[in-house]
Amino acid sequence: MNEHPSGFDHDYLAEAATLLAHDEPFPGGAVVPPIYQTSLFTFASYAEMADTFAGKRKQPIYSRGDNPTVMEFEARVAALEGAEAARGFSSGMAAISATVLAFVGAGERIVAVRNCYGDAYRLFERLLPRLNIKVDYVDGSDPDAVAAALPGAKLLYLESPTSMMFELQDIAHLTRLAKEQGIVTTIDNSWATPVFQKPITHGVDLVLHSASKYLGGHSDTVAGVVAGSAVHIKHINEQTYSYLGGKLSPFEAWLLLRGLRTLPLRLPHHMKSGLTIAERLKAHASVERVNHPIYSNHPGKATLAGYAGLFSFEVTDDIDIPVFVDALKYFRIGVSWGGHESLVVPAKASLEQTPGLNSMARFGVSPRTIRFNVGLESVEDLWADVVQAFEKARK
Repeated sequence: MNEHPSGFDHDYLAEAATLLAHDEPFPGGAVVPPIYQTSLFTFASYAEMADTFAGKRKQPIYSRGDNPTVMEFEARVAALEGAEAARGFSSGMAAISATVLAFVGAGERIVAVRNCYGDAYRLFERLLPRLNIKVDYVDGSDPDAVAAALPGAKLLYLESPTSMMFELQDIAHLTRLAKEQGIVTTIDNSWATPVFQKPITHGVDLVLHSASKYLGGHSDTVAGVVAGSAVHIKHINEQTYSYLGGKLSPFEAWLLLRGLRTLPLRLPHHMKSGLTIAERLKAHASVERVNHPIYSNHPGKATLAGYAGLFSFEVTDDIDIPVFVDALKYFRIGVSWGGHESLVVPAKASLEQTPGLNSMARFGVSPRTIRFNVGLESVEDLWADVVQAFEKARK
């Protein structure tokens, strides 16, 4: 086996590469999936329609339900995650909302990790209270804290690593605790992707993705997906998917399929460059701390087969953060991540967003925290950019 400089072998990449690059023949000999840009599908006879409606034959009916291009994307994600099925959505939040509401009813309770994604937090704090659904937040890195919160819960919501602070969870341990009490487990796997982490093999019921990130990889698509057992995906289809309306469009699915082709090629580059920048930041006099899973001793690190190019760091008091951010040339100022371009998000600005419903404020993220998405540019160009920005920002 070929050894990666960071200590990971390339078997996980080889599996994903063949799965994502090899296709069975498409209609007409097309080498890429056709885009079925149609709102509905017609039937040759009354009997075909009746049998399809009755579930006796399989055929797409309406593109808010099933569409062949979307179904191709869903099948690829399910295969990557080692799941039986998947369902695509118009955004990561559509996937999260439909999944949560499919399994949690009025008066029930969710246990969620702290430092969860900001809009997931807003869903939990703004919409769910209207349904008398309570969410308790725990330190997901502390299994005792999770165990204490689980009794009586309906859903366990994980993110490993978490947003902005990149805290890890022992996924296998926590899912065992949940299963003992019949609690459904979900995890946002957008950071690691199925190439670097396969939560289903560690007992997770449902794996969520903002497909806008690494799965798409080109910053041109907003989409989401959830993967799991056929039974669980069927439950989502029946309870929320069609009625909330957050369907994935055929063209977006086609863009995602295109992006998936290069996922096993892009991720090692993101990882190598990200680790280089993280190491240099860790040694820099203007940096107090780097929040990256590679520096964690938590057992949850064992489930990772690689590292994404997204992490954060905390700067010293002598750095003027607005000046630092504005001085960066290759790191563009913008939310999201996972595309070809490098991005910067300062917590100082994010803490001003939606006062009272701000996850960073709720969980005590320092205003001196800065998040980097390390893209596909030359790592030496990126580091030179960081160095000159620090020089300009020092008070």
